[in-house]
Amino acid sequence: MAQMNYIQLEKLGEGTYATVFKGRSKTTNEIVALKEIHLDAEEGTPSTAIREISLLKELKHVNVLRLHDVIHTETKLILVFEFCEQDLKRYMDQHGTRGALELSTVKSFMFQLLKGTNFCHENQVLHRDLKPQNLLINRRLELKLGDFGLARAFGVPVNTFSNEVVTLWYRAPDVLLGSRTYSTSIDIWSCGCIFAEMISGMPLFRGKDNNDQLLHIIKILGTPPHQTLAKMLKDSPEIQLRDLPQYPKMNLGQVLPKASPAAIDLLERLLKFDPSERISAADALSHPYFTEQANAAPAPPPGSMAPPNFNFPHPNRHQQPQHANVLQPRTNQPLQQQQHQQYGVPVPSMFIPRQPMQAQMQAQPLQGTALQQAQTMYYNNMPYTTGQPYGHPGHQGL
Repeated sequence: MAQMNYIQLEKLGEGTYATVFKGRSKTTNEIVALKEIHLDAEEGTPSTAIREISLLKELKHVNVLRLHDVIHTETKLILVFEFCEQDLKRYMDQHGTRGALELSTVKSFMFQLLKGTNFCHENQVLHRDLKPQNLLINRRLELKLGDFGLARAFGVPVNTFSNEVVTLWYRAPDVLLGSRTYSTSIDIWSCGCIFAEMISGMPLFRGKDNNDQLLHIIKILGTPPHQTLAKMLKDSPEIQLRDLPQYPKMNLGQVLPKASPAAIDLLERLLKFDPSERISAADALSHPYFTEQANAAPAPPPGSMAPPNFNFPHPNRHQQPQHANVLQPRTNQPLQQQQHQQYGVPVPSMFIPRQPMQAQMQAQPLQGTALQQAQTMYYNNMPYTTGQPYGHPGHQGL
């Protein structure tokens, strides 16, 4: 029988319709997570399970939890997932300072969260339930989107969904007002809430119910002007407008004093009251927040070669950031464009295969001054800074 290929180990947790166990493959010895769903004889397989299976079979990405196998018996359905040691909430509790993570870790996790979210959106999938408990972290500090039980494909012909989605603290204001025509913006709002929580250690908006949650939002973001509410009503006629108390917008830099100006700018773009104004996951990945240097260091003396220090392989699409401690690499523009097409976003030249020296000297061997100039140009094309080894962007030593 198929399930005999896995040995069930300790219980990891229990959800609304499933129990999760740690398991081990008998054939490969690999540790896995076994999500066991008990089936009702009359109702059959839950729609949430069918939805999760159908979507995860199509979503294969390093930042999306991998579904290895599906085992179906008369009494239960077992989904076999890759194993992750903990979720983001537990990681924050164990490794954070009162839940607040190191800013470099926040940047790494936020980058991965947006990568996974962008991949889902590119494949016409809304997660609809992004929260720290549904983001899984493995021992390599890779973040993965999990629990797609509420996820939906948003291609035609269905464009109206339930507004009873997303745990309250991560629920967008348009959904709180009754919108049923939302799209990718619902996940973007949740990403913003998670971003702020990783920085401060506490959820940004902690309401007790829908109305109280809306009140918490406008106390920080300010009461939206009438024009904004009218536009939202036009975009989503099912919205139930109500008289909102008037609050001025708070300075998010004072709400989150540890955050850099670039982090605050990204957060404000994620947490727009009007869903049509929220930044996309793809554009968020190109925000300068992911290329700012935390601590500027003096440039090394001429001729020295310090290890490269690119925290994130995705500089701003529109402009190359200038750093005092980085020699700007002279890249081959056609090759840069080619990599852009391959990876979807531009990458620094240190991640692009370099042309061999002989390819730069095709006509005839160089000698003397010409050879010295060619060598200098070759080494100048290798970026360097101080202090950080190669590795997964933003990760600390493991």
